[in-house]
Formats: sequence, structure tokens, C-alpha cells
Amino acid sequence: SLTVNIQDGVAELLMNAPPVNGLTTGMMNDLMSTLRHLGHDPDVRAIVLGSALPGRFCGGLDLPKFRRSSPSEAYAMVDALYRQLHELQSSLPKPVIAAITGSVRGGGMSVAITCDMLVASDTSTFGYPEMDVGLLPSIHYNHLPRIVGRYQAFDLLFTGRTFSAQEALQLG
Repeated sequence: SLTVNIQDGVAELLMNAPPVNGLTTGMMNDLMSTLRHLGHDPDVRAIVLGSALPGRFCGGLDLPKFRRSSPSEAYAMVDALYRQLHELQSSLPKPVIAAITGSVRGGGMSVAITCDMLVASDTSTFGYPEMDVGLLPSIHYNHLPRIVGRYQAFDLLFTGRTFSAQEALQLG
């Protein structure tokens, strides 16, 4: 579900889990393991995280699998997405850049926001639709207000509305 290409000191790490790069425990483990490896590879100076799927960066949790998981499996998945990935990204000795060329939703926002930099195409769209299925993007209640301001953050988090790359840029 991940492919890696290294050229001229840049590792391109592409998610490839059709149809929307839905996040599973396996995908999260693979992503973190690969980031850890690339972060310590002396031939890599930077990591670009993107998608091999046209029009999709990451659609968030694979909801059918998540809903079938046991409470301990669900906790492990949310812990990996909200805590472990953030701690890993914060400790990597190399920059990780999210290359967004499509839609980013839910847990995909968590993956993107843990990167050091986000670069998005003009047609990219973002959103936190977790509220519609009864999930709370809890890590974003902490991080997003520091990035975009309290009122803008809570507008995005409470409404779950979709916003454009242009609005994301304006918000910071």
C-alpha cells in the first residue's frame, strides 16, 4: 500500500490503497515504519509524502474496517493516527512534506498536518467530516487553533465543511 522512490536525496513516499487511501492499522504501521527508515537513511535528505491515486490524498479512516474492530483495536488505530504519528514526525531528523493533489478528509488531515510542510494543488480540498459519523478529531482541537486561530479552527472542526486549498492558504 506504499511505494518509495528515492532520487537525488528526496524520498517520494506514495500511499496506494484504492479507492481513497483509507487508513487501517496495517497502513499506519507501514507508514510509520517507512518514515522511520527513511528518516535514518543517510541517502535521504527530505521526504515527500503523497498519493499514487489521482484526485485523492487520503480519505481518512477505513470506516467499514474501523467499525468492525474491537475496542482495543480501535484504540490502537486512533493512538497510532493521533499520537504515535505526530511523535514520530516531530522526532524525524529530516523534513517531511505533504504533497496534496486531491481530497483530504478526516484522518487524512491528521496525516497531512503532522508533516512539516503542506503543498497543495489548486484543486485540492480539505475537510473534517468525522462529526457526521460521531467521531471527534481530538488531536486537531489542540493543534489546529495554534495554526489557524481558535474561531477558524472550531468552525472547520464543528461544521465538517469542505474547504479549498485557497482557503487553507489564507488560514495559514
